[in-house]
Amino acid sequence: MKNATLLIILGAAAKACDLEAVANTARERNFHARILILGAIPPIPSYVYGMAAYGAYTIPDDWQTEVDAINTALERTRLQIADYMADQAASAEVHVLSGAMVDIGDAVVQQALSCDLILFGDDLRQDEELFHEILHAALFKSSAGVLLNGIKTAAAFQPMAVFVAWNDGLAASRSVRSALPILRVANAVNVVMFDPRMSTAGEGEVPGSGVAAWLSHQGCNVTVNQFPTGGDEVGIALMERATENGVDLIVMGAYGHSRLREAVFGGTTRTMLEQTDHAVLLCH
Repeated sequence: MKNATLLIILGAAAKACDLEAVANTARERNFHARILILGAIPPIPSYVYGMAAYGAYTIPDDWQTEVDAINTALERTRLQIADYMADQAASAEVHVLSGAMVDIGDAVVQQALSCDLILFGDDLRQDEELFHEILHAALFKSSAGVLLNGIKTAAAFQPMAVFVAWNDGLAASRSVRSALPILRVANAVNVVMFDPRMSTAGEGEVPGSGVAAWLSHQGCNVTVNQFPTGGDEVGIALMERATENGVDLIVMGAYGHSRLREAVFGGTTRTMLEQTDHAVLLCH
């Protein structure tokens, strides 16, 4: 993967040293890092006094104080990260983005239109609501792949071993296309399926053979493996196999089922979003 533009999403608690792997990779592989430091502004707690026709809105003083504190923290983080990336001689631009969560999500999507990959900093998980709001905006409204848990290691960009979690779905196909520059440089690409169903439709009687042939023609070193879940949830089985095989990156489609169903009953996507041990590249 060379000459890529990375959209890196961080929070006010991000540390410049967390970007060491990104800075080194950017310098070596001619990446450009577009870094956004995000902060959600609390809703305006307005109150109305007087008669309805003549009332006036009053905004409490402590709301503005809180907003100023958030913006000050964001700017402090921006300066630290901008100085660090400059010291590392890495091509980067660093911006602050604050506002209502929905507005931040739309702005992130706009920035993603001209990027190859969206990286989420681990610190964003400290604000669970903001993390999920921006993550879902990136998955559902942008065409770029989303990389989680990979910002601190260069192995996610030039992996030794990759798992492609394949299920004949549109989201899985999109994730493979997004990850193709990474898959081409990986030492080994393993197309994995769990409890696959044989059929005469799609790829035929050998599930995974079609995508394996496609990746092989792209220059990837591909193998195909079919695993039983043994009664475990697919996400759990996937992580166990990835750990056993020393995998640096998992590539998979996100939300093959509806978000509501996964929120209520759980699912592979939800499991992979919540875990922090494996770098995972997702597309919807």
